[in-house]
Amino acid sequence: MENTIFYILIFIVGTLFGSFSTLAVYRLPLHQDITHKRSYCPNCNHKLTFLDMIPILSYIFLGGKCRYCGKKIRIRYLLLEILTGTVFLLFAMSINMKLYPIDISKGVYLVIGLLYISGLIILAGIDKENRKINNSILVYEIVILSIYMIYLYIVEKTNIHRYVIYLIVLLILFIINTIFLKKKQKDYYVIDILILTIILSIFSFSYGLILTIVITLLTISVESLIRKILKKDEGFYKNVRIGYYLVISNILTIIFINFLAFVR
Repeated sequence: MENTIFYILIFIVGTLFGSFSTLAVYRLPLHQDITHKRSYCPNCNHKLTFLDMIPILSYIFLGGKCRYCGKKIRIRYLLLEILTGTVFLLFAMSINMKLYPIDISKGVYLVIGLLYISGLIILAGIDKENRKINNSILVYEIVILSIYMIYLYIVEKTNIHRYVIYLIVLLILFIINTIFLKKKQKDYYVIDILILTIILSIFSFSYGLILTIVITLLTISVESLIRKILKKDEGFYKNVRIGYYLVISNILTIIFINFLAFVR
């Protein structure tokens, strides 16, 4: 019974993060504040109240429309809340997390993992909409991973030398990309993808990264084939959202590997 309540709470927390993700995906490309500025309707600019922002329930009870202007709310907001809640739930289940007996190591991994996944979901949403990897979220992911590396080294006495090297390379690439390349205001999407790939490798390890890349390539190939059949493949490879596919594949890979490691 305790574990059931725990998993329900994890799902609810996931929907809250999903709601925040929809806000971040919309505001970050516009360079708007995502922490202090109150939520508002993008159509009528009316500030939303607590009752307007309850994940899933508000959308259902309001009939998918803004309470103030009647403008239809895109269903993607509802879907992202449900999917994020489901991903949070699956991640917690994949590590066989239980309230009793308390496993501190699993608890830390759960918190870090959910924070990591939250950032990935925002990255995926922005990339899908704009074909752009957001630098502020990349920084967020680096910070989360650094904290986890410090914990593993100090508390669990884990050998993290390889991942420290990854982090150093990551920081060098990020500095070069931010300070030197972005000043020229050109599209360095490939370098952003490389930085994202290193971040994915740190959390999901080498075999996880390989599986992530394989799933990504297969997914892109299948979508390309479907588009060719429907004769809608023009410009697909030129504008393919690689970051979006990498993130989704990585989340699925992590959950799959966790099930094999913790549940079997």
